[in-house]
Amino acid sequence: MIAVPQRHLIVSGCYLLLSLVIFTTNPSQAGTIVRVSTSMGDYSIELLDDIAPATVQNFLNYVNRNDYDGTYLHRVVEDFVVQGGGFRFQSFIGPIPVPADPPVVNEFSVSNTRGTVAMAKIDGDPNSATNQWFVSLIDNSGNLDSNNGGFTVFGNVLGDGMVILDAIEDLPQVSLGSWAAPNTPYITESYSSPTEFVYISVAVVERFSTALHVFESATGLMIASVSVDGGAELLSLNLSLLPSANEVVFQANLDSVIPRRESPDGIATFSTADNRLRIPSLELNSNGSISNVSNVVFVLSDPAQYLFTLESYDQ
Repeated sequence: MIAVPQRHLIVSGCYLLLSLVIFTTNPSQAGTIVRVSTSMGDYSIELLDDIAPATVQNFLNYVNRNDYDGTYLHRVVEDFVVQGGGFRFQSFIGPIPVPADPPVVNEFSVSNTRGTVAMAKIDGDPNSATNQWFVSLIDNSGNLDSNNGGFTVFGNVLGDGMVILDAIEDLPQVSLGSWAAPNTPYITESYSSPTEFVYISVAVVERFSTALHVFESATGLMIASVSVDGGAELLSLNLSLLPSANEVVFQANLDSVIPRRESPDGIATFSTADNRLRIPSLELNSNGSISNVSNVVFVLSDPAQYLFTLESYDQ
């Protein structure tokens, strides 16, 4: 720990994070990047902004409204696709459809190979895609490129992200005899309720990163995975930096909170005994310049508003 007075430590942390926000511009990149957090881990997608502009904008409209946060993967077909974007589950009610925007025009031009991301649509209507999308688990070009006007590919899974999709494919599935859960994976050994489905949240990010915990200065977005009270709960969530003159304060986005199946190495911890969120290593991104701080500690300063105030960190 830096041997300085606590007040100076906190103020230094403020200057560190806030300076990243003030002096950052968006880095150049081939396409918009989104990070998909799932109950099985995170993966990222690079969108084909120039190739399928209408489809990308349609997808981003849902992402920017947080419409995909808290939804579940309702259809996984072995050696075919992992599909979601259509439903979230509400206790005592059941599946709730994600409100759909008007259908987007079909923009097929890229083959549906393994790792591509495409829009789902209604049979016999090429221009019917709305909110549901899927990742191809294998080379589906022989089928999806010619069927129904061709399925519009609008993104590609980055890095080793298919490891996460393959792990989802290997999960057991339940069929509830419903259009909202025809082949739905779950993360427990045996199925008991829809709370065990594979849930997701999706956020636009500045760059592709495989770090477990990241903070991006231009957007003020922090993504974290947290073990609560020694593993009583395992969660993934996003937090947003709030304007503050003297402190670094983040607010948790409750819509983004989803369960995780396992505790990965380096997971953050939260203790209800002292209301501290502890992040072992946090990757900071400033205009493509990457650095890391360790042993980052936030205190839950306002439980009603889910506000976390930076308390200390090590450089």
